[in-house]
Amino acid sequence: MKKRKLTDNIPLKIMSILVGILIWVLVVNVDNPIDQKNITIQGDNVELLNKAYVDSANMMCMQDDDPDPVRVTITAERKTLSRITASDITVTADLQQAVSLDTDPVMVPITASCPGIAPGNIKVTPQYLSVHLEEKATQEFLVNVNYGDSKPGKGYEVGTQTASPEKVKITGPKSLINKIDKVYATVSVEGKTKDFTEEVNLTITDKNQDALSGRMAYLTIDNSKVLVTTKFWKIQTEVKISGEYVGEPAAGYRVDSVTTVPDTISLAGTEQALETLRQNDNTLWIGGESIDISGEKSDIEKKLSLKDVLPEGTKLTSGTSEDVWVKVTILPEGSHSYGLPSNEVKVENLPEDLQLAFGTDKIEIRIKAADGEIEDFNVNDVKATVDLEGMTVGSFQIPVKVELPEGYELLDDVSADVTLSEISNAEENNG
Repeated sequence: MKKRKLTDNIPLKIMSILVGILIWVLVVNVDNPIDQKNITIQGDNVELLNKAYVDSANMMCMQDDDPDPVRVTITAERKTLSRITASDITVTADLQQAVSLDTDPVMVPITASCPGIAPGNIKVTPQYLSVHLEEKATQEFLVNVNYGDSKPGKGYEVGTQTASPEKVKITGPKSLINKIDKVYATVSVEGKTKDFTEEVNLTITDKNQDALSGRMAYLTIDNSKVLVTTKFWKIQTEVKISGEYVGEPAAGYRVDSVTTVPDTISLAGTEQALETLRQNDNTLWIGGESIDISGEKSDIEKKLSLKDVLPEGTKLTSGTSEDVWVKVTILPEGSHSYGLPSNEVKVENLPEDLQLAFGTDKIEIRIKAADGEIEDFNVNDVKATVDLEGMTVGSFQIPVKVELPEGYELLDDVSADVTLSEISNAEENNG
């Protein structure tokens, strides 16, 4: 028998290999095996169907705060499975198919569907969705308008903000309605000075001032958006404050002065309101019957609220305290209160390594004239001294020695607030 060589019939052998490859490709494409694919769907993406089924009983459904995910298992040809993603799958729970509405929680069957896949080839785990039935409630809430952290343009304040409508009705599960604290409409006024109207979405917060964003799907608002109108008022600076009082001090005493802290403020207001204020010497009067000095022999000081005296159409500018202190200084007849400049006070025994700073630019001294003619007194004739013997670094209130011209006397001891600090050495700082 003739022995065949490996190189015999090479074209035939090559053709056999090619035919084998072709047959393998045909087998792989024709034989498309059945396989399974698992896809996870988040529990809060399960759609509740036929909610009206329980609505007729004045009830509503709520899922758990953190529902379990649903695993969807699809059986199909491998090619088909490779094209399926989570977005192709719809997971629903039909309330009409609930096992019972009398249990808590209510167990509702879960079904899943996918285009091109027969229902029998789709399975879900778990098979039931846990929901809770709650009484439905409706309540009205005022719309609170604000502008957050934004700031209007220079020289202006937000005068008024109004919402239309001013209140809304919210319907939802009673437990959720009871958690609602406020309804907000927030608009930005950053850099703006002209009145404007803007449509904005509403924000709902609970008693802890946290947004109810994760539960909004269970709430129905008759107006989810409102129109907010913002009006700007111009700022008027250097508005003076003057104090008033009623009554008369005790016999032999008189009102020496009425002062306020602060003595000026800034207001924002409408053009008309600011013009009226200017016609009144740009002054706010505060006190009146709130400060009664009848029969008093000493100073009266009282804290009052500026909001009680603000003209209509005005408001305090942002950051301005509404409190003001009104002081009525009451002194005996023939006496007066003076401000002695701190830099006129002689300092004795100041240590060489320390420096002195007075807490105020003037020190109050109360003077009485022996003959009652206090008008002739000149504060420049006063000699005042402080003695710092033995004092160290720190802040102190120290006595002030006062020498007056003949014919005058001090009504009260005089003291001054001072701060002693070490003198900085330039060479040490540079070293």
